[in-house]
Amino acid sequence: MTQNAEVRAPGVREVAAAAGVSRQTVSRVLNDSPRIRPETRERVLAAMAELQFRPNRAARMLTTARSRTIGVLASSASSLYGPASSLDAVENAAREAGYFVTVAHAPSPAEEDLLAALGHLVDQSVDGMVVIAPQQRVQEAMASVSFGVPTVELHGAGTGDEAGLFVDQVEGARLAVRHLVRKGHRKILHVCGPLDWAEARARREGFLLETEASDAEGVVSREGDWTAASGAEIAAEVLMDPSITAVFSSNDQMALGVLHAARLAGRRVPDDLAVVGFDDVPEAAFFAPPLTTVRQDFAELGRRCVTRLVALIEGAEVAFDDPVAPELVPRSST
Repeated sequence: MTQNAEVRAPGVREVAAAAGVSRQTVSRVLNDSPRIRPETRERVLAAMAELQFRPNRAARMLTTARSRTIGVLASSASSLYGPASSLDAVENAAREAGYFVTVAHAPSPAEEDLLAALGHLVDQSVDGMVVIAPQQRVQEAMASVSFGVPTVELHGAGTGDEAGLFVDQVEGARLAVRHLVRKGHRKILHVCGPLDWAEARARREGFLLETEASDAEGVVSREGDWTAASGAEIAAEVLMDPSITAVFSSNDQMALGVLHAARLAGRRVPDDLAVVGFDDVPEAAFFAPPLTTVRQDFAELGRRCVTRLVALIEGAEVAFDDPVAPELVPRSST
């Protein structure tokens, strides 16, 4: 019986032979050395692609003292659309920057769970870390933790020290209210999100600022929990008041609940009631009717976050003066 010889993955030697260069040149390309001519770099990269070469991370750590890995510490709420989209954006931007990503989820905001997740990332020898901490209690717990590597924190509404690394939630809420006022609505309900979240507090603040500036009457509901069920319950309680002709919901899922409650109450959308959400989840365009909402540019947020972190890892500074701008997406619900 004959046995198949073990097939060895192509290494630096094979790439060098295919590109017609030395192994040292291949190593310099892998380490982004500025001393490589562009045409040589392109030839080496083409050889890597042809051979489906994958750099050995352990070997690279021995030569560069870096793992080319970014750790992401995410709270238990990271399954929700905003934190999940932030995580995806960071992963995509890190990959484009030539970094691997390893993620640790803390099952609760308790300090012991956060420290356990942090320990997992430290064990991976990450070069830097992104902390996605939208909840106030997570931010407070993280304030006493020492990371030991360059760190960028995403709080969602600009409540931390990282200027420019957030979407302008206040302005997004003001865009929504401004749109409703221009449609002729004078008494507007805000279906409020959980105020433990920075985003919910900022969206409520923007709602109140714009209703006051527009001389409209703003009504703030009790706190919801981001779910469609809580949006429906809140709307059912408040929409008995026929003078409320418009709703700004703190997120799209609660807006979906508002649409459901309005239908049960016989309030036609948008004829009797206009509804605006926040986030622009992929399903928002397929609600009945399609939902007017505020879109967040998570891709730009991820790009800024990784740009800032890579600069810190390399001992440089990158600052962004302005937050990421939100965008109103008008649809049939208004």
